[in-house]
Amino acid sequence: MKRPSKERRSFTTKPQVTLQTTTLWDYPSQHYGSEMQGDKNYIGATPSYVIWNLLQRYTREGDTVLDPMCGSGTTLDVCKDLNREGLGFDLAPTRPDILPADARKIPLKNNSVDFVFIDPPYSTHVKYSGDPRCIGELDSRTSLYTDAMKQVIDEIFRVLKSRRMMALYVSDSYKKGKDFSPIGFELYQLLRKKFKTVDIVCVIRHNKSLKNPSWHKAAVEGNYFLRGFNYLFVMKKD
Repeated sequence: MKRPSKERRSFTTKPQVTLQTTTLWDYPSQHYGSEMQGDKNYIGATPSYVIWNLLQRYTREGDTVLDPMCGSGTTLDVCKDLNREGLGFDLAPTRPDILPADARKIPLKNNSVDFVFIDPPYSTHVKYSGDPRCIGELDSRTSLYTDAMKQVIDEIFRVLKSRRMMALYVSDSYKKGKDFSPIGFELYQLLRKKFKTVDIVCVIRHNKSLKNPSWHKAAVEGNYFLRGFNYLFVMKKD
């Protein structure tokens, strides 16, 4: 796995960010502005456009925003840009402002944050840290994965303030020769047991695999689909 950078780097200015106005979100690039949010080389990095749109709609300046699976720190960088107070935790922190913690046991008080964003592992497709505690080591077709994610969702509910929002960004899982795993539907059912649904968004996926002609050729020959979108579940603690 490529190492995430330890600091934000300047690069060519990207298109201006704008609020998405439908439930089908597309973004012109992984990052916005003249700097990088998080690290584009971090495997499984969240598009900063997605987080920017969520924070613009559902938070105010000064709000505390939690990302309990913070990865390369994209959420924290968007928080800085928008004058929000970012809190980032991860089992394998990639930089000093991300604190070590398991999302199943968030070290925060009850009702203490204003918004939560989480982009969890989508089964075992990506090798994050190799830590056996990592949910990315759990096959999504087993109850071990859903049980672990239930604990994460329970923790998010505990630390989120009443009548505030959270968002979960996830994709279904499929490997050739394996059963299809509808992670989105399964996690949504867990979310509904704790939260009220605000909306469900489909976010078009942009990655190197989808730009590779050989991947599309293999999908045709094998009669299967490549993952073309992520779910974005926006929920409220009512």
